[in-house]
Amino acid sequence: MRRNKEEAMNTIHNLIEVGRKHFTKHGYEGASLEEIAKEANLTRGALYHHFKNKQGLFEAVLITVQKEVADQIERDARKSDDLWEQLLLGCKAFVTAAVELQNKRILLIDGPAVVGWEVWRSMDRQSSMRLLHEQLDLMQRSNCFKPVSVKAMTHSLSGALNESALWIAQMPEHEGSLDEIMKVISYFVEGFKLQYGTS
Repeated sequence: MRRNKEEAMNTIHNLIEVGRKHFTKHGYEGASLEEIAKEANLTRGALYHHFKNKQGLFEAVLITVQKEVADQIERDARKSDDLWEQLLLGCKAFVTAAVELQNKRILLIDGPAVVGWEVWRSMDRQSSMRLLHEQLDLMQRSNCFKPVSVKAMTHSLSGALNESALWIAQMPEHEGSLDEIMKVISYFVEGFKLQYGTS
């Protein structure tokens, strides 16, 4: 029984990896379940055993991408012990990861369109936005700024980061754009520190 469960999990993982490659290369509309099943060495029926339809597979891929982005945010934020620097490192990690070739189309372009804006936002609230809210809440409890709505700050900064990532993703060369974005984001968060901070 345990072996069957492990085999099923391995099959699902393989389908997600293959699906991710096809969704990245062809987009959601252009990706073929038949080709995905073929590359995964499965029949189409076997694929449907694990995922109801193409959207179901795409949602699993999207969740995987969002988790990887969140993990990258946490890793980069831990590079500093300073709360303000952690915030900036996390913001930069999100934008950098979101615009990577294997992420941007799935996360930023097809994601909201395929699963719907509300579902996409719900997924985001469980990953990157959750980490942002936790960081801002910690900063508020650490008296980094006077009491303001952490929820409002989270949504404002998250919206700015998502729009920044979309802007950069549309550019052929985005290295300079990332530097420009981070300068603006730095001014944004430093404004809270200077206007509201106790230091």
